[in-house]
Amino acid sequence: MNKKNIISILILSLIILTSIQAQTKKSKAENNKVTKPKVTFIELGSVNCIPCKMMQPVMKNIEKRYGNQVKVIFYDVWTKEQRPYAEKYGIKLIPTQIFLDARGKEFFRHEGFYPEAEIDKLLQKKGMKPTKSEG
Repeated sequence: MNKKNIISILILSLIILTSIQAQTKKSKAENNKVTKPKVTFIELGSVNCIPCKMMQPVMKNIEKRYGNQVKVIFYDVWTKEQRPYAEKYGIKLIPTQIFLDARGKEFFRHEGFYPEAEIDKLLQKKGMKPTKSEG
């Protein structure tokens, strides 16, 4: 092999390696992105209150149907550890549902049992689309 061929092979190898490294960095960056929910649904209640217990399957269904678009959080405000959330959100009765946008700003609040169909309407008004159908 002459020097020109060796230099050409080295340059070509360098180009290929640089391209592979750039693609690997891009893939790692995409994999490390955390999908931030568009809406946070906070349920303030108790596992010992009947309307609150009725909200448990509703929360699970919303979480399943909307995937990572909606983050569902439950605080049992009758426990010592989670009681401060009742004060933080200024609730008057349980259950209370609070909906926050992606910036953490409250855009809707409901007191009492909140039917799943109504939550669906609210979320869809905010641009959410169910990722899984009911059933």
